[in-house]
Amino acid sequence: MTQFLAYAYAGLATLPAVMHLAVAAGCPLGRLTVGGRFPGRLPPLWRGLALVQAALLGGMAGAVLARAGVAAAPLAPLFWPALALTLLSLVANAASPSRPERLLWTPILFLMTAAALGVGFL
Repeated sequence: MTQFLAYAYAGLATLPAVMHLAVAAGCPLGRLTVGGRFPGRLPPLWRGLALVQAALLGGMAGAVLARAGVAAAPLAPLFWPALALTLLSLVANAASPSRPERLLWTPILFLMTAAALGVGFL
């Protein structure tokens, strides 16, 4: 069961990671990130930060997979920080002033949080 939940977390984490990569590439999806502060394309600095966020999501998925025994064991100690970042992201997106961001990412982050909690406590 924990492996299934870890794969679910990783699959769900792919969605915001792909969005961040698209934003970094210049796609006009700013309303779906950083509180909708930039409704079109993000400025260059924010596009660079979107790449960092995509990489962070990949690392978080790796940590959850490692905790479940699926990925490289050295990532396993990063599980709890990954869970904490997932919870913080859930809260931040639920409170976002951008309605599209709230409606899209809050349910996904809720499911990611539930999957990570399952991996951590089952």
